[in-house]
Amino acid sequence: MKTQLALILAATLSVPALAAEPVAKGDPKAATSIVTQVCAACHSTDGNSATPANPTIAGQGYEYLYKQLMDFKSGERKNPVMAGIVANLSPADMKNLAAYFSEKQAKPRTAKDKDKALLGQKIYRGGVQGSGVPACASCHGADGRGIPVQFPRLAGQHAAYTQLQLNSFRAGERANDAAKMMRVISAKMTPQEMEAVAQYIEGMR
Repeated sequence: MKTQLALILAATLSVPALAAEPVAKGDPKAATSIVTQVCAACHSTDGNSATPANPTIAGQGYEYLYKQLMDFKSGERKNPVMAGIVANLSPADMKNLAAYFSEKQAKPRTAKDKDKALLGQKIYRGGVQGSGVPACASCHGADGRGIPVQFPRLAGQHAAYTQLQLNSFRAGERANDAAKMMRVISAKMTPQEMEAVAQYIEGMR
């Protein structure tokens, strides 16, 4: 319990500098051409990706979206495909894109494996006491909608994508999390627990 509380407190006190001061919003209308020409192929024009490996970004927090785009450009978050896509985008373009997708409505999904989702629900709401994994709800909210500025929305995200990100954090391949929080947490999770949480998250609405 002490370990879980320490992780939650560390995350709360150590959110990125970007989160400390909300970023001035861009113009969603100005992003339309970039969305159509660049983003739609993988994320669709409304941000609801049809491909499980590509994240749904509709309804995601504005600051989170902007930070991820900036991290892809700086190399803080590694992804060859996204690095190439953002290479020619300006900070203003990224703000406009973040504003555009944050205003879209995420479409509800259903967990594909009900039994795994039930286990995932327990972990999401209560953590894993024996291994010190805190409840996901502590930071991402009971409904999975996240905490604006600080923590991203998870509800309705593709299970395959969520599981991939947890594995990436665990392996240290993704390292743009505040205070190494997700790297620390994922290192305590088993592959089965990651899959279960991912299944539950996909069915959250």
